[in-house]
Amino acid sequence: MRGKILFLTGIGVGYVLGAKAGRERYNQIKRTADRLWSDPRVQQRVDQVEDFVKEKGPEVAEFVGDNAKKLASQVTGRGSSSTSGSSRSGSGTAAKTTRSTKSSTAKGSSSSSSS
Repeated sequence: MRGKILFLTGIGVGYVLGAKAGRERYNQIKRTADRLWSDPRVQQRVDQVEDFVKEKGPEVAEFVGDNAKKLASQVTGRGSSSTSGSSRSGSGTAAKTTRSTKSSTAKGSSSSSSS
């Protein structure tokens, strides 16, 4: 029982001392970060990056969007030539392709067995 009390007391003392040191260290780091962020050289770079993103953002968005559409069409099995249209026409095309593949496979297997 005495060991448990000493253990809990040690945890309490460590917590209090750690919290004080931790808070002081946190404040020191925060002051340094604020000073760095307020530096005119840093703000100049931030402005340059913002301008670059504003300029290139639409291009990047278009590039990502186009490639996402291509990837989606590859995954779903639809051709990449048409990006618009209803989902019914696309699934009908996939069904026709599947049926024609099955029938050609069946023909191929029957012709090879008759030889």
